[in-house]
Amino acid sequence: MASTEVQAIDTGWVREPADAPSARFGWHGTAPRTYAIAAFVSGLICLAMLKGNHIGHVEDIFLIGFAVVLIGYAGFKMIPKKGAWRR
Repeated sequence: MASTEVQAIDTGWVREPADAPSARFGWHGTAPRTYAIAAFVSGLICLAMLKGNHIGHVEDIFLIGFAVVLIGYAGFKMIPKKGAWRR
């Protein structure tokens, strides 16, 4: 039966935890720019759904609200962080 212990992997990178699944590949992180682009596109899609065959305006309020939140998130993520390169 295979062992369930995590073996230490020498990646040559000091800050990367050895038990990270991506330690073998040398990459560990997220893609905040991709998330911001996806949020912006989703916000535009929400605004495009305003044109439709619905009669009430409750749907319009929710669509506009979600679009504002998504586009606001995308705009916030695109602001450069001062000193982020020092970590």
